[in-house]
Amino acid sequence: MQSNTPLLLTDEQMRTFITNGCLILKTDFPREFHESLVEQLNTVYTEEGNPGNNLLPRIRELRKVFDHPVVTGALTSVLGANYMMHAHRHGHFNASSVAGGWHKDSYWGYKRMRNHHPQWAMIMYFPQDTPVELGPTGVLPGTQNYESRTFEGNEPEGEVLASGEAGTFALIHYDIWHRSTPNVLGQPRYMLKFEFMRTELPQSPSWDNQESGWRKPEGLQLPIGEHDLMWEETWNWLSGQVGSIANTITSDPQRIAELSAGLSSYEPSAINAAYELAASGQSGVDALLQALHSEDKNVSRLAAYGLSVAGSEAVSGLVAALAAGENAAEASSEEIIANAVFALGELRGFTSEAVPALVNLMQHPSETIRCAVVDALGLMEAGHDQIVACLGDALQDESAQVRFMSSLALSRLGQSAEAAIPQLEIALDDENRYVRAHAAESLRYVGTERAKDTLIKFLLNARWCPTTTAKNAFYP
Repeated sequence: MQSNTPLLLTDEQMRTFITNGCLILKTDFPREFHESLVEQLNTVYTEEGNPGNNLLPRIRELRKVFDHPVVTGALTSVLGANYMMHAHRHGHFNASSVAGGWHKDSYWGYKRMRNHHPQWAMIMYFPQDTPVELGPTGVLPGTQNYESRTFEGNEPEGEVLASGEAGTFALIHYDIWHRSTPNVLGQPRYMLKFEFMRTELPQSPSWDNQESGWRKPEGLQLPIGEHDLMWEETWNWLSGQVGSIANTITSDPQRIAELSAGLSSYEPSAINAAYELAASGQSGVDALLQALHSEDKNVSRLAAYGLSVAGSEAVSGLVAALAAGENAAEASSEEIIANAVFALGELRGFTSEAVPALVNLMQHPSETIRCAVVDALGLMEAGHDQIVACLGDALQDESAQVRFMSSLALSRLGQSAEAAIPQLEIALDDENRYVRAHAAESLRYVGTERAKDTLIKFLLNARWCPTTTAKNAFYP
């Protein structure tokens, strides 16, 4: 009998995920399981169309996939034991002989600052044998931290295809560049896409960790660039260390000037410059703070990534940037503030002094800034009473994205978010499907008796029968 104990990733697999942003793994269900799954998918897609977000309840056997120890082990290793499944899920049907375009997924139609640290992940599951000719998903390894298509105009080398026997799946960093590949066989090809989010910040490794220090995986070959310092910092962050690379490099003024200029260069090189500045002590931090105020939004964004790993020395300058951004040119003011908020959130335990300033920013007219604030508040390790009150109020924000991110932030706070239950109860009737769904998730993570009672009542009232269709309305 199959064990339900998660099969955690090894050190080498985690190193590969950090560098490549993807792993190709496989479950061991019997062939009959996948044959039944595909038969149900064929019936539903033919008779009812794509079930969209109802994919999981409509195809009941699919829930077994997300209880499989290889799947739970992979997600636990990357996102921690209490990861959350997003309410958005989608069954991709590919019968096209033409390759899809390279893209990153949006956040269910919205934008936000993308995390270098693994905060979000996706699983792309293939329920049928998927040879290369059937058009599996293609992933470009190592591109998860590139905002731009650095390979624009060229057909990139090194594409990884999620091909294999039924039960093969790709575990990917949410922000990696990917595409569908040509299905030249003309047979149905399903890819079942599910998104997951971290709800707790790492305090120690959540994979099968045997070695404490970082080293690159064996035989590493990436199509675009290498980022040794960023990878080391991510490994340390996943092990519970924040600001681990701060003050680890001694740089003279000339080197600081070179790195500062490099922030406006080719993106892979600019990322390396930002992280080296973050490791270069106060002089590097000062250069990053100056770059944060750049009118070039890409330079400001890259500076924020550097500041987000620069440790305690970056905090006072980031707090000052919240106010200074208001005095910048109108076109860049929003970017500067939102980038500073992002960096403060990533620094979490170092930034308790920033909580009042962040809370005050919830009065800002910019949706982008308010969304960044609620995201950051959910990462703070102090001031929870003030934070919970603010996030509870944000559940009534005019922006659906702010409301959604508020419920996710509350779920990260667990039982300390109990005071927000009345606002979460109201959010269960929100007009937006994702706000409703994740208000329910937040109640689950709060976990008190009132939270559970409210959640159970909501779920019973909202119960959806997976066997009721137009052809089978009542019986049997």
